[in-house]
Amino acid sequence: MEEKVVKIPLKKISRISKKKRASKAMNEIRERLSKHLDTEADQIYIDNSLNEEIWKRGIKNPPKSIRVLARRFEDGIVEAELAEQK
Repeated sequence: MEEKVVKIPLKKISRISKKKRASKAMNEIRERLSKHLDTEADQIYIDNSLNEEIWKRGIKNPPKSIRVLARRFEDGIVEAELAEQK
């Protein structure tokens, strides 16, 4: 099992229509993790803690950046969860 902490900037999401920002942020997280961990986007499982952090302020105002703890298992599945803040 491989673990990696990735800080994902979501600043460009603010250019997207307000009604689509949080869902586009989730897609951006999947794309970034697939590049960093060299896997397919459909192999990434997003944990409930990460989902709640993105949607905490509603659909219109996701965070500007987020730290994600990604774990890749031997079968290629990647589990992404919210990394603990220091």
